[in-house]
Amino acid sequence: MVNVVTASGLVKTFGTGRAARRVLDGAAIEVAAGEVVAVHGRSGSGKSTLLHLLGGLDRAEAGRIEVGGLRVDGAKERTLDELRRHHVGFVFQFFHLIPELTGAENLLLPARLLNGDGKGSPERVRALIERLGLEGAAERLPHTLSGGEQQRFAIARALVGDPAVVLADEPTGNLDSEAARTVLGLLGGLREHGPAVVLVTHEREAARIADRVLHLREGRLVP
Repeated sequence: MVNVVTASGLVKTFGTGRAARRVLDGAAIEVAAGEVVAVHGRSGSGKSTLLHLLGGLDRAEAGRIEVGGLRVDGAKERTLDELRRHHVGFVFQFFHLIPELTGAENLLLPARLLNGDGKGSPERVRALIERLGLEGAAERLPHTLSGGEQQRFAIARALVGDPAVVLADEPTGNLDSEAARTVLGLLGGLREHGPAVVLVTHEREAARIADRVLHLREGRLVP
């Protein structure tokens, strides 16, 4: 299978001098199309940092990253904008829905930005709402939705641009157990529709949906 994520030799340090802490120290990861890979590790081990590097939200001090055929390390902001818009979907622990917009409008906004490229459309938004079982919540504002509903809208938003990979950062961290199972089932089911998923979590239950589990230890990813 073709890899949609390839990264090697990743180094990232926070702080300086005696306060410096190297959270990634030669980390490497490969993820194939349609594969779900979980990155498991304790809080503060560098899991979120890894996702931020893969998604072009932060820059590594060293290493090589390629996502969806684009070289990420050393890329100019224009290339990173293209990466985030066309190749990567993000799902965060905090849902980051726009509070003044309904659930459907939170999906239509990025769809309009993508429509010139033929990826985003109202039809795709409607299909995602139906696929994630959100028909009854589409016209409601985020503050009236449950945590599980908000996270499902966040997943739908990540899929609007038909990305090569979805990067999910502790997506069940703010959910009760029932909503967490629903969200994990949806993320695991994405493999049937094409995108790869990289899920970072400190919860072993969440990691069970993955095809592979990698553990982040001392700055490196190990099986």
